[in-house]
Amino acid sequence: MISRIDLRGDALPEGPALRDLLPRADFDVSAALEKVRPICEAVHHRGDAALIDFAEKFDGVRLDQVRVPAAALTRALEELDPAVRAALEESIRRARLVHREQRRTTHTTQVVPGGSVTEKWVPVDRVGLYAPGGRSVYPSSVVMNVVPAQEAGVESIALASPAQAEFGGLPHPTILAACALLGVDEVYAAGGATAVAMFAYGTESCPPANMV
Repeated sequence: MISRIDLRGDALPEGPALRDLLPRADFDVSAALEKVRPICEAVHHRGDAALIDFAEKFDGVRLDQVRVPAAALTRALEELDPAVRAALEESIRRARLVHREQRRTTHTTQVVPGGSVTEKWVPVDRVGLYAPGGRSVYPSSVVMNVVPAQEAGVESIALASPAQAEFGGLPHPTILAACALLGVDEVYAAGGATAVAMFAYGTESCPPANMV
């Protein structure tokens, strides 16, 4: 039986009563850590070789290389359905409008004659971004990750998405096309914890990122 609780105005409880009413779900990461730690350690110590092994284990495809060739990005954009391309271009336009307005400006406050304090916002040099894959394709994740990084002024942007056996070990073509539309040419066929570890530690083909 579903009950309706009115939390408007003075009816909203405080303190323990509110916590009892809206309990926070328990979140235990220990089980996940047991599985993720050896993956991260393998990528840390074995680099690209570990990425290739994990792509075979988790994605069912043996890669020749982890980085997506430039020709594959170009081909994906050329073969993209025109309606999908138009939708992606519009989503990029809207996202760029929003994130451009969020840019922080340098601000200087004169504290005393000859003395001032300046607050300056400086972007990180490099980010590693991730677009999920597997059973579904999320080009929106490419847009929502890449556009804020570009508008923030990040100079080096890399993106990873899982290898797809269906597409010869490349990420989904729509993911690649979205990257091409945004001018991102550093794309890797890596998924999940392997992709995060690749960006965190760096490998032979992928320099480490300042932020994932």
